[in-house]
This record gives sequence, structure tokens and C-alpha cells, in this order.
Amino acid sequence: MRGRNRKIRTNCQIEKDITYIPLRYTLAILLAILETITILCIVVSFYHYIPYFYVLVFLTTIGCVVRIIASNDNPDYKIPWLLVVLTVPIVGFMLYFLFYSRLLKKKYAKRLDELQHQSYLNEDESLFHELKKESAMAHNQAMMLCNIANSHLFTETNQTYFSLGEDLHKSLLGDLEKAERFIFMEYFIIEEGIFWNSILDILKRKAEQGLEVRVVYDDIGCMTTLPGNYDKILKKYNIKATPFSKLKGNADSEFNNRSHRKITVIDGIIGYTGGVNIADEYINKIVKFGHWKDVGIRLEGSAVRELTKLFLTDYGINVKKLPDVPEGLFPEIAVNKQKGFLIPFGDGPSPIYHHRVGKCVIQNLLSQASRYVYIMTPYLIIDNELCQTIENAALRGVNVKIIVPHVPDKRVIFEMTRSNYPRLLSAGVEIFEYEPGFIHAKCYLADDDYGMIGTINLDYRSLVHHFENGVWMYQCECLNDIKNDFSQTLQKSIKIEKDSIKTGLIKKSIRSLVKVLSPLL
Repeated sequence: MRGRNRKIRTNCQIEKDITYIPLRYTLAILLAILETITILCIVVSFYHYIPYFYVLVFLTTIGCVVRIIASNDNPDYKIPWLLVVLTVPIVGFMLYFLFYSRLLKKKYAKRLDELQHQSYLNEDESLFHELKKESAMAHNQAMMLCNIANSHLFTETNQTYFSLGEDLHKSLLGDLEKAERFIFMEYFIIEEGIFWNSILDILKRKAEQGLEVRVVYDDIGCMTTLPGNYDKILKKYNIKATPFSKLKGNADSEFNNRSHRKITVIDGIIGYTGGVNIADEYINKIVKFGHWKDVGIRLEGSAVRELTKLFLTDYGINVKKLPDVPEGLFPEIAVNKQKGFLIPFGDGPSPIYHHRVGKCVIQNLLSQASRYVYIMTPYLIIDNELCQTIENAALRGVNVKIIVPHVPDKRVIFEMTRSNYPRLLSAGVEIFEYEPGFIHAKCYLADDDYGMIGTINLDYRSLVHHFENGVWMYQCECLNDIKNDFSQTLQKSIKIEKDSIKTGLIKKSIRSLVKVLSPLL
């Protein structure tokens, strides 16, 4: 079902097709709600009509409490669940059983074992030895990241930083036109419009020419932006496509564990990632929340292998049959060597990742910085551990600057972000709001030497639930471009002062409540 929607651009009006929520999604959501309500009603009925069932309910509640406390989860995640289990009779522990788990489903875990044999081999021992000579601290950061993310250290990779989605779009189209063997694309959001249509035209032609073209899009991320059968539509153009974790209406963790990744790989030589989804607001062709500020990075060289591996893993766990892997997906690449060491990496739920990879990278940057740490993030919804790490950096004299949006995309999320201002400001952290609009960049820079660009927001969705990806960098040439962009963005941002964040009792109460429940959202 389609309609017409008029969206406003700075100089003109444009008319654009939009897709309402397809019936498949509506049925899946209703089925999940119905399943949840049915289970809760059965248990509540037992409680009221079966003698002594309340004893079992009491013991189950105690068991849930003990299990939550004894788990290895972050205390910030435990507290709201303890609150739910203890304050909502019966329903509380049933919601816990249904939605607490963040583990990847067994069917995915089984497929992962098969996919491991299709990856590339990379001997990076000599690179680690070279890095250690330059900096023991950088060596230790890189070693830890590679161990917890199952990634590798790379050099011989050119980097190009994009300070706006418009610039990335232009470069991406040029590279897609030059593709000779394959194109892989994975995005949380793909929306029909100027951005995607300009790409799709190229993908159709390349697929017709015999290139291997594959697309992965998140099923919930694209719920309102693509038809429910879009994978079948793309198949007509010889494009192999699959939704990530197709929504089936199960009352479990399928609403978590989404793919928030943004990856393009061209011929195994060129790769793109960053915060930019494939929708028109990301290149400011339409205006939703003021000017949309986003960033990205283009890699050319050996480090692209890891982006290829991440894409193939996500594609492979979502198709019915294990796909064939054509030769030449991980080519030997010779490029003009730019300065610097890189580690493209992924993050996500167990059993793929047993540590919170993105959070570890960010904490390492903060903990080991000696002069400054600059951060651009759309959200600032952090647990006590990460908040303390930011505080500690500022308290020991590191200049910590954080830029967040001034125009929010979600009002409740914005209140969660602002609820962290007082504590951080008291520690000496400088917080700025991007006045022209919404900043969607996920960018981290420390001491001119370290940086990270990717898809990882400072919120629980990114740090705990989602599949994410990023690029860790040490002494890379593009870090200076990131610093210059940060300085220019600061000039367009409002500095938050302590006096400006005073609020009334009602707003304080709302912020306190959303802060407690934020790990569940």
C-alpha cells in the first residue's frame, strides 16, 4: 500500500512515495502481542484458580531475582528488570522469561560454525610487532580488540573521511559504477527515494552485466520504508537480497538483536562504513529534524577484507541455504600505502561476541587519552561504567568534548540524553548541542593518534543489543580531517552550561523514570 507524502527541502518542495507498514509486519507484531497476552492470562488464571499456585509464583519470582543478580550482566541492565519482576506480580517474571535474553538464536549459532570456514586468513603477527615498536599502548589496544572481535590488524589501506552524507553519496556512486566483480551492501535502513534509487539503478545494471550483487537490510529498520516483500522485488533484477532477522511474531528477543550495520564492499577492494543509512534525510534531500550531520569513511586496501567477512556472515545467517562463496572475495590488494594501522571490527550478541566490543573500544580511548577526547553521537544514554570512564578522563585533566543534537529525533530519547548532563558537567566534561539540527555521526577521536568511526551510538541499543561495526585507527592520515571537522562542527554548536540545565520537579521526575528504564528501551 502506498501513499504520497510532501516533505520540505530548504529551497523547494519535493514529492516522494512512502510505504505504509506492510501487512506482514502488522500481523507479526499482533501475533507477538497476542502470544504475550495469552501466556500472561494463562499464568494469571492459574494463580487465581489453582490452589497453592501462588506458592509456585512466589518461588519463581525469587528464582528470577536470584538469577538476575547472579548474572554477569551490567548492573544498569539488572536494576530495571529487578524492578519489573518485584513490582509487577506474575506479569513481571513472565516478561522476564520472554524478553530478558539477548543471546543469538540457536539456528544462527549453528550456521556461524559453517561460515567460519569461508573467511579469509590473515597473518598479522609482524604488524603487531611493528606497532609495538611505535607504541606499546596502541599495541595493547589493538591486541585486545582483535581478540574480542575476532578481527585483524591492517596497514596498506587508504582512508577517506566524509564529513557529510552528501559527500559519501557522491563518492559511493562513482565507485559503484567502476565495480567489476561484486557489490555487497548491508544497511539498517534503506528507503526508496533519491539516494537509494540512484544506487539501485547502478545495481540493476551491474547485476545484468553478470556481477554478484547482494543486499542485506534490517527487517525492522525497513518496516516503514520498504515493501514487505522487497527481497523478492530485488530478485527480479538478479540481486540477491535478504532481510536481516525476518520478523515472524515471536514473543522473544527477535525485537532486539537487529543489524544496525552500514557496510558497502566493492570488489573486495573498496569499503564504506559510518553512520549513513540509505535514506534521503542522510544526504539532506529532505528535512526531518533540521540539517542532518553524519559522517563516514571509505577504505581502499587490505582492511576491506574484514568488512567483506562481516557482510558474508550476516548474509549467510539469514538465507535459508548456506550460500556459495565465489573465488576472489578476499583479493590480494596493492595500494599506495598511507600511514597508520586499522582494525575494522564487528560487535553483537553472544555467541558471536562474548564481550561488548564497541564499549571496550570507547572505554580504552577514554582511559588511555592524555590530552583530549572528542565525541560526536546522536544519543548519550550510557550506563554507570561508561559514564564513570568519561568522568575519570575529565577529572584527570583530559579535555572531553561531546557533541549531540540540538533538534531531537525522539523526544523521550532526548530527555534520556539530557538526564546525563548534570553528572558529566560536574566532572568537567564539555557538552555541545549541534544547533542546525540532528547529528547522527558516531565518531571518536583521542590525542590526534586514535580514532573510531562506525555505527556505534552511545546508547543501550548499540552497546548491548544490536549487530554493529566500526573501524579503529591509530596514526591514520584521516584523523586530522576528523579533527578539523570536529572543530568546524563545534562552531555551529551551543555549549551547555550548568545554569541552562535547571529543570522543574515534573521534568526531573520524568528524566529519573526514563533513566531507570533506559536499558530496556
